[in-house]
Amino acid sequence: MAVFVLVHGAWHGGWCWDRVRPLLESEGHQVVTPTLTGLAERADELTREVNLSTHVQDVVDVILSEDLTDVVLAGHSYGGQVISGVVRHVQDRIRHVAYLDAVLPTYGENGMIAGQAFWLKEAADQGGDGWRIPVPEPIDGRLMGVTSPDDIRWMLANLTDHPLATFEEPVLLDPQNPYPVPGSYAICMRPGEDGPSPGNVRNARRAQELGWPVSEIATGHDLMVSEPQQTADFLVRAAG
Repeated sequence: MAVFVLVHGAWHGGWCWDRVRPLLESEGHQVVTPTLTGLAERADELTREVNLSTHVQDVVDVILSEDLTDVVLAGHSYGGQVISGVVRHVQDRIRHVAYLDAVLPTYGENGMIAGQAFWLKEAADQGGDGWRIPVPEPIDGRLMGVTSPDDIRWMLANLTDHPLATFEEPVLLDPQNPYPVPGSYAICMRPGEDGPSPGNVRNARRAQELGWPVSEIATGHDLMVSEPQQTADFLVRAAG
């Protein structure tokens, strides 16, 4: 059985895996879903100093404090930046890295470049004192690819502002061997929208260039909310 460490994306928290966790645990897997500093139930820890290194260390600390080994390390969206940095610190404890519609950065890239998300700075300037990115509002009945009104209400009750500095700081990768463990990528095809995001099309192409399998999932960006079973199935395949 596998040990999964599931890392959420921007504005989210460990809560976002609530539908995926029991599916994995029912098959005997161990599942750890840390909440990153300043998000969700840790929102009172949010300061302008919280950056990508803070979040990388959050996950490293969980892996070391719980003495986790042979880990399948998964990241959603911004969480791809985080898990990419984590591997450099605890490579010997990681079996596989799984990216779920996530940033897959190259050496020296920050989250804005890798995810083509330059609007984040404008959002922080307009509604977050220049350093906090407010929770996005639903547009045309859709929030991060989720369309169910009940799901959107659940998300809005739990999403919190996100620190801009996490997107401005480049992830630290080994320039000679940035991805030293096997990986896989899931791209959300976003039916009913304009198809997958250009940034994640590029990220999926990078995964293919690394020789990783790429899975297409016919749902919106927050696949762990809208398609928990397909998300769990992808993670189990990643675990091998």
